[in-house]
Amino acid sequence: MLALSSNLLLTAFFLYLAATITFTVSITGKKWRNKKGVEGNRWGTFGFIISIFAFLFAMGYFITRWTVSGHAPVSNMFEYTTFLGIMIGFAFIILYAIYRSNILGLFTMPIVMLIISYASLFPREVAPLIPALQSNWLKIHVITVALAQGVLAIGFVAGLIYLIRTLDFTTKNKKARWLEFILYVLLCMVGYNILGTGFNLVGYESTFSYVNENGEEAQMQYNLPAIVGPNEGTLLTEGRMDALFHVPANIIANDLNSVIWAFTIGIAIYWLLRLVLRKPIGGAIQPLLKNISPQSVDELSYRAIAIGFPLFALGGLIFAMIWAQIAWTRFWGWDPKEVWALITFLFYAAYLHLRLSRGWHGERSAWLCVIGFAIIMFNLIFVNLVIAGLHSYA
Repeated sequence: MLALSSNLLLTAFFLYLAATITFTVSITGKKWRNKKGVEGNRWGTFGFIISIFAFLFAMGYFITRWTVSGHAPVSNMFEYTTFLGIMIGFAFIILYAIYRSNILGLFTMPIVMLIISYASLFPREVAPLIPALQSNWLKIHVITVALAQGVLAIGFVAGLIYLIRTLDFTTKNKKARWLEFILYVLLCMVGYNILGTGFNLVGYESTFSYVNENGEEAQMQYNLPAIVGPNEGTLLTEGRMDALFHVPANIIANDLNSVIWAFTIGIAIYWLLRLVLRKPIGGAIQPLLKNISPQSVDELSYRAIAIGFPLFALGGLIFAMIWAQIAWTRFWGWDPKEVWALITFLFYAAYLHLRLSRGWHGERSAWLCVIGFAIIMFNLIFVNLVIAGLHSYA
């Protein structure tokens, strides 16, 4: 059954790839497009249908893994990150059905693939839940949060499309540089997926002994060469790279090491693309968007945030506080994960206030959509992996 679950997810991944190709043809394949042009042509419809099948296969993975484990498969980084990718795909289906935007598919499908492939780098074993997670609130809280973040991710995609469509890349300016940085971060995830997959294929592992937060000796495993090592760490595996420096006990060193590798490989990929394209990456993508209405993607991004925000408030704060009271006998404890959930909530509340009361439309609204999703990913990757806290089991 577990093998079936993995095969269903793999099938979904390749269907998302097929949808990406189909949406690409709908945008760039002029001789295959019908008279409706970029939006609404049959290739976009094919991409939409394929994305629906991809979602169904992905949900097949989710249901079969739930059957095997006996609990909702959202309890560790592999399971939650995979489910987040699935929910982004689901949110796309809903919003595409309303707006019929092929360019949204061209940008969203690769992000779904990127997140699912990133999830695959984490341990996939089915493990029993720790006591704090043995509650129905696991599926209520976490599934609602993932759905909310999936919808908010569509707001990010639409905001990114708006900025690439409207910014001037022909001159050096701060806005273009900041957008290039956003694209660089996406390339970091691409590079890390490639790097992690490569080292996994060759079976790279190294082990350090170290002193944890409680002053006890423990061991930590690395799947990438160690740039940073754990607190008072000693390399135990012969023939592997020793750490260049060590971090305090409250920092999860092997995960910080992965983040450093991601940013390093991202730099290499970014500048290689710049060398090949001989222009900013955003400037190279911009011609694909010349027929896209900025007003339509601006409206789409707002609608996505308007749907995702109340869902996040419900799952990320209200349900979370109820579960915290049950599990830890307090509604709020200023754990790093809780703090960043609150920051996310306040940021999107500020977005809606500025949009509705102060008239922040267009470019300013798009930047807020991009920054908001950056906060979500910071919470998922950096806070979850690097900063030790009550949610570190995730």
